[in-house]
Amino acid sequence: MIFRAPRLSATARRAQLIDVGRAVFARRGFEGASLEEIAEKAKVSRPVLYEHFGGKEGLYAVIIDREMEYLVRRISESIGGGTPRERVEAAAFAFFSYVKDHPDGFAILTHDAPVTTASGGLSSLLNDVAERVGEVFAASFKEAGYDPKTAPIYAHALIGMVTFVGQWWVQSHKPSVEELTAHISALAWMGLRQLPKKPKRVRSK
Repeated sequence: MIFRAPRLSATARRAQLIDVGRAVFARRGFEGASLEEIAEKAKVSRPVLYEHFGGKEGLYAVIIDREMEYLVRRISESIGGGTPRERVEAAAFAFFSYVKDHPDGFAILTHDAPVTTASGGLSSLLNDVAERVGEVFAASFKEAGYDPKTAPIYAHALIGMVTFVGQWWVQSHKPSVEELTAHISALAWMGLRQLPKKPKRVRSK
């Protein structure tokens, strides 16, 4: 028996369904989640979910898009000012803070997205974030006499690094986000500081 939730406005109901769906998708993944479970936890009938989202994929896509938009905005705002080193650290801290504060969102972003999801899931998110970080790197590279066209390489390397470290960190939540940020940003920054203007392989055949 389903106990009906209090009547809400369409906007409030949609927000409630997104919150419930986020928790279910984070725990079970897209394939393991069901509309029946989401409807039961939200105390609504399945037709209500269809009315708002058209089905499971529609709800999943909305949640993915919202998480991506929030994380990209959070990182973009964090690198809006300061020295290049401060912006590298700010980007890492913004990402790790998101992992800590929004575990359900991060879990969903790192799950495999269904093929039919237009947003593309994590790979699309990483590209969006890397593009913004790449713009910061490009400006700094140009000022330092480096080829700004190579900035995307280092931007994607940084974003890939913090993503995989974030996935490792959620297993134990140790060390603290502050310490984690210090280690990763130091690694990234010291590597960039010693970067030759035209890198070459140490040994080539």
